[in-house]
Amino acid sequence: MDKKISVKVCLGTTCFVMGSSNLQELIETVPAKYGDRVEVTGVPCLGLCSMDWEFSKAPYVKVDDDVIKEATVEKVLNAIDAKMKK
Repeated sequence: MDKKISVKVCLGTTCFVMGSSNLQELIETVPAKYGDRVEVTGVPCLGLCSMDWEFSKAPYVKVDDDVIKEATVEKVLNAIDAKMKK
């Protein structure tokens, strides 16, 4: 069996204020679309704003090791689809 794809949604203050709260839809959308091949978790902070604070592109999501800036549900689903095709 293939390795599960890990999706980590940053729920830190900046990401939450910048829209990660809208990404909670992934918790229902992803299992319905991909079953147990993808695991979605909310994490307290990915620490990415501090590295890119001046030009912060929050909210951030990590799909395995790939960082998605200014994440939307559509961007995250596209990244998962791309990983599935590999």
